[in-house]
Amino acid sequence: MNTNELLKRLRVQHKQLEQAVLQHDALLPKGQRRLLQDTERFNDELFIQTGAELKPCIEQINKSIQQLEKLIRNKLSTSTIALSCERIQDRFTAVRRALNTTTLGVKSAEQQKAARIAQARSRRTKTHNDSGFNWIAAGVMQNSHQLYDELNKHHNWVQKFEQKIENLQSELENCHSADKIKMQNEILLVHRRLGKCRQAISYIEERIQAFERPYSQTNRRY
Repeated sequence: MNTNELLKRLRVQHKQLEQAVLQHDALLPKGQRRLLQDTERFNDELFIQTGAELKPCIEQINKSIQQLEKLIRNKLSTSTIALSCERIQDRFTAVRRALNTTTLGVKSAEQQKAARIAQARSRRTKTHNDSGFNWIAAGVMQNSHQLYDELNKHHNWVQKFEQKIENLQSELENCHSADKIKMQNEILLVHRRLGKCRQAISYIEERIQAFERPYSQTNRRY
């Protein structure tokens, strides 16, 4: 096969694949686009591409064909031209495979996302169980809205404890000497509760930050 025929065949393959890719990308549901937006579906030696859409691959194949044309014009060695053709065919094969496996990729991404969520939930639950703040329901740790509600609740408790300490201090100044030790112990107890409540506030704030911290996972498939 002469070089003109070779280039013609490559252009025909490229055009046919382009039509399939454009149809594929146009029919992608928004949910799949979001789910695969950070996923690398190819080995980076083949394509620089991230996400569900395959159009960037078509553009890169086109550039490879243009480079091949340049090699032929410059009359480089047969082995160099053959290597370039082999690379282009590898890219064709990878894109065709990707066209047929988008659904599998989505299912895999969904499973990995569910696994990451489950692992994160398990870690949060274990951390909570070991935290010493057992009065906070473990289920609260799995919901950012409930965490904010719990945070507000503890801030309110802090205010109540501070007010109670202030009232007890006033009573201590006027109470009978026989009751002073009992009153002092009660003040000490409220101080401990106040300190524990403030620790819980810091703990809840840390859990909120961990809960809302963004993460990404990159997967390579071809």
